[in-house]
Amino acid sequence: MDLRIFTEPQQGATYDTLLTVAKATEDLGFDAFFRSDHYLSMGNSDGLPGPTDAWITLAGLARETKRIRLGTLMTAGTFRLPGVLAIQVAQVDQMSGGRVELGLGAGWFEEEHKAYGIPFPKEKFGRLEEQLAVVTGLWETKVGDTFDFHGTYYDLTGSPALPKPAQSRIPVLIGGHGATRTPRLAARYADEFNIPFASIEDTARQFGRVRDAAEAIGRPGGDLTYSNALVVCVGRDDQEVARRAAAIGREVDELKANGLAGSPAEVVEKIGKYAEAGSERVYLQILDLDDLDHLELISTKVQSQLA
Repeated sequence: MDLRIFTEPQQGATYDTLLTVAKATEDLGFDAFFRSDHYLSMGNSDGLPGPTDAWITLAGLARETKRIRLGTLMTAGTFRLPGVLAIQVAQVDQMSGGRVELGLGAGWFEEEHKAYGIPFPKEKFGRLEEQLAVVTGLWETKVGDTFDFHGTYYDLTGSPALPKPAQSRIPVLIGGHGATRTPRLAARYADEFNIPFASIEDTARQFGRVRDAAEAIGRPGGDLTYSNALVVCVGRDDQEVARRAAAIGREVDELKANGLAGSPAEVVEKIGKYAEAGSERVYLQILDLDDLDHLELISTKVQSQLA
């Protein structure tokens, strides 16, 4: 079971804070550092000092880390044109020496689009499908050839399809709870399917849909990696769990029901249940980015048992 660190910087984090967490992620033996792609805080957070851009952040981290994978859960398809996104991600992959992964979603948070003047189209899923075709098509085009795409929303003619990533194929992540279109899209384009903040039962059900969709187009269902994203709150005792839950504005019982919370033994046991449902990787949503002791505890008492 791979454990990856997943952050939500729109809730309030500087680049320096993210760098500190990313370096701790690497030093403590976690597999990857991922971040959300949002420009507006959610809930009661004031979001200070303001948002950081996902791919600018990852470009910086690419030069200041050496081992961990770097990526997004999920880049909003509404934020960037697919041709531009393909260039950005390929460049960051080069800057990292081939450690980048692209999580790409349709985009959903209308308020942040209004706040920063970003168009919020109605037909987001159809656009996402074309974006995936364009981004992967550009990367897969051989050097010296050109790429053309004529879709409903995007039109490319004679693209040199440059630059190329450092990796022969940048892993693409697709995720969500949709019962039909999401599994179909994952089956066609994804290297990894991620379901965020889902119960064990819903996880097993959605993974099954993705496997079925893959096999329906002649792709082995086991060809994809299956993962969860879950909030985490671990403590050495009940008091420490309660303190960490209060720090992120959550209740312990709610966190235990909907995430990974409690003692290291409790969290290891619950991760095991997700593994039984088919999960191979968990993105641990870390909401208090100043609590590096939390990361160390997870590394020494949770990750060590899963290895």
